[in-house]
Amino acid sequence: MPRKSARRKDAEEEDGVLSKQRRVDCVDVPCPLDFSSPSSLFQSLITPLERDQFFQEYWEKKPLFLQRRDPDVAAYSQSLFKLSELKELCGYGLEYARDLNVCRCVNGKKKVMNRKGRVIYSQLEKDFNQRRATIQFHQPQRFKDELWRIQEQLECFFGCLVGSNIYLTPQESQGLPPHYDDVEVFILQLEGEKHWRLYEPTVPLAREYSLESEERIGSPTHDITLKPGDLLYLPRGTIHQADTPAGATHSTHLTISAYQNMSWGDFLLDVFPGFLFDSMRSNMSMRAGLPRKLIMDAGPFTDVAKQLSGFLRLLADRMEEGREELRSAGMKRDFVSNRLPPYLPEDTDVTQVGRMPALEDTVFLRYKDHVMVTVEPSQERTDKPAEMVVYVLHSLKNNRKTHMMGERDEEDKEDMSESHGLRFPISHLAALRQLHGGERHPVAELPLSLHSDKLSLVLSLWSEGLLEVC
Repeated sequence: MPRKSARRKDAEEEDGVLSKQRRVDCVDVPCPLDFSSPSSLFQSLITPLERDQFFQEYWEKKPLFLQRRDPDVAAYSQSLFKLSELKELCGYGLEYARDLNVCRCVNGKKKVMNRKGRVIYSQLEKDFNQRRATIQFHQPQRFKDELWRIQEQLECFFGCLVGSNIYLTPQESQGLPPHYDDVEVFILQLEGEKHWRLYEPTVPLAREYSLESEERIGSPTHDITLKPGDLLYLPRGTIHQADTPAGATHSTHLTISAYQNMSWGDFLLDVFPGFLFDSMRSNMSMRAGLPRKLIMDAGPFTDVAKQLSGFLRLLADRMEEGREELRSAGMKRDFVSNRLPPYLPEDTDVTQVGRMPALEDTVFLRYKDHVMVTVEPSQERTDKPAEMVVYVLHSLKNNRKTHMMGERDEEDKEDMSESHGLRFPISHLAALRQLHGGERHPVAELPLSLHSDKLSLVLSLWSEGLLEVC
């Protein structure tokens, strides 16, 4: 957890509706989720629906509403985040915009009610109780261990960043106007009730967040009220709006979001530059110069389009035949450098891996879901053409407090560049893929010619905390 700053006196002494909520100890609440593997965690999250059915019938296709009246599920949901916790969290030095937004939907438009600088609990309480504002708390997994535990497993399951927000809305109030998101959203009701209206997408599988006017969206396709423990899934692009109904003291819900910029188009943008560069090396016609003054012309470029379409067909053939390897470096690096570190008990040293491996030992890769192997051109500046090298990237030392919070400060960037990866010659690729793809491997049988190379490889991984002797 981030180091707790000194709490303000007014946050200690103020008392009101926010601070009177009954405290529920998460330790005493039975956990309905199965953390034995990322797959089992996701299955338990969408129970009673089967995982295969979810991906066949709902994923990226249509909303899903799971109504669950299990008292244990409701109690566990309530323990994930409570309205009463805001008072303590304000003692961590929260700031408006960075850590939370205060807003309200007024006449179909979003009214942002943020103040400047640090969040003072007494003022936040007034905004909630008197001005009927919604509090949008950003990335609570930075502070809540159980949310860290859940989202870390979901990042392993989906293979992408998984963020979250908490929305706290007083009764008879609405925080946001109708809108759609550019992420797949799982909504878990924690406290109170929330009334949802869903509408047909105007932009299916949207790539951008956008507001939509009431006149354009038509009639709702779904009219749903969530209660503690209920789950609602929305494919990206699903237009929605939500309010806390009369009679409910307030609503607290959690949104878990995934698959932002994770489309085939994004993958093509990532792999195509490297694939094109490799193809140019072996195809002289693609290295031929452009016609003189081409980039000065205003167009149209009819002949140019024909020439480029021919190159694209050639590239498509090479790709289908597997003549060049597809290298996803950008998406991999972005994911591994920004994701959550492994969930571990407090004060556990992730680099403690036991004794040093020897040639006669059998070893296995630790935290395999947190390790990526990429092939990239060497970044070293030399007079020779850039050679291909192998990088082993990992998230073991990532900083939980910066998860999904945008740009890091310079100290975080420096730490990341120094400690989050290893570089090996391309000759080590087969051995690294073997270690990453299986469970246990004798060091002596790794596919490298020299025993010294085998030992050097496993010692480098062991020193980084990535390898352990069986």
